[in-house]
Amino acid sequence: MFSKMIALAHAVLTVVLGSTALLSQQTPAPPSSTVRIEFPVIMRQNVAAGTTPVGTKVQANLVIATMVDSVVIPRDALLSGEVTESVAKSKTDPSRLAIRMDSAQWKNGSAPIKLYLTAWYYPEAAMPAQNLSYEPPDAAQSNKKWNGMGAYPNPNNPVSQQRFPSADTGKDNSPALPSPASIISKHRVLMKNVDSTRNSDGAVTLASKRFSIKIDRLTTYVLATGDLLPTR
Repeated sequence: MFSKMIALAHAVLTVVLGSTALLSQQTPAPPSSTVRIEFPVIMRQNVAAGTTPVGTKVQANLVIATMVDSVVIPRDALLSGEVTESVAKSKTDPSRLAIRMDSAQWKNGSAPIKLYLTAWYYPEAAMPAQNLSYEPPDAAQSNKKWNGMGAYPNPNNPVSQQRFPSADTGKDNSPALPSPASIISKHRVLMKNVDSTRNSDGAVTLASKRFSIKIDRLTTYVLATGDLLPTR
């Protein structure tokens, strides 16, 4: 009787262990990567590898509002950080540049962040040709001559009511320039001849064997929480 009880217990134990092993095989492993959040920005100063020293404080303005951990960081928010690596290209070694942003501030709030300059940027969008003439469509049928210096009075044509800035007024009534977000391409592209590596601590470093890397105040660069994959 005792031997039968031992055999039964052994059978039950075998079934339990087998079920546990089967469940462990069917349970998916947690993802090893996290979503990379992109921050299109315009730098507030030029940065040149090998010229701008490590530790230099840098700032950038956010071009498009971005959500991080349920917090929306608004457009034009000020991102602050520093240059963490800056090496000019030599005959034997590539140029290296790394920038890390640590905080974001805006009118009604702030947030700690950890973003790195990536090898991606947004080029200027191809703008359609604009018709800069103020000549109304019926000018050809009009007896008045067009002199190219502005619209002649025509109460039926709103364009003719425009006034151009002069020395007398002292004010510039020309339309405001479009914001950076409205003139950049919808797709980011890689910098030519620039590679990026991710260090053990997660920091991203740019490198180039062709030239010393320079970041200017006119281009929309991409900061991110890590390396970015190509867009489709």
